[in-house]
Amino acid sequence: MDDNPRSGPSGGLSIRTVAMPADTNPRGDIFGGWLLAQMDIAGGIAASARADGRCATVAVETMKFHQPVHIGDVLSVYAEVVRIGRTSLACHIEAWVARLGQGQPILGSCPVEWCSWRLLSALFGGAGPISVPRRVG
Repeated sequence: MDDNPRSGPSGGLSIRTVAMPADTNPRGDIFGGWLLAQMDIAGGIAASARADGRCATVAVETMKFHQPVHIGDVLSVYAEVVRIGRTSLACHIEAWVARLGQGQPILGSCPVEWCSWRLLSALFGGAGPISVPRRVG
């Protein structure tokens, strides 16, 4: 995982949402679990599209928070499939935040968290792993 923030995200935009008061912990900060859930959804979208079917998270290799997310921040989560195995896919997922009202456009946002690899397994109707389809060309 790269610890040096880049000027822009890598991967395709999977989710864009606003952090709301209901997403806070008892101290008023956006709960890290909410952020992880958004990233899990984004990774699932990318993996399911590539596997042409249902996928489930098997493991998360690395996570790093770079800054907090605040109520009203616009969270954009980017994901890309970076490795394909026989029955699994690895995704690189990044969450970026824009603080509206501070002259920061949504696409000129800052990294909030990076997930270097998220391993997902292709599933078929809950019956267990299936082979990921190979694409030609």
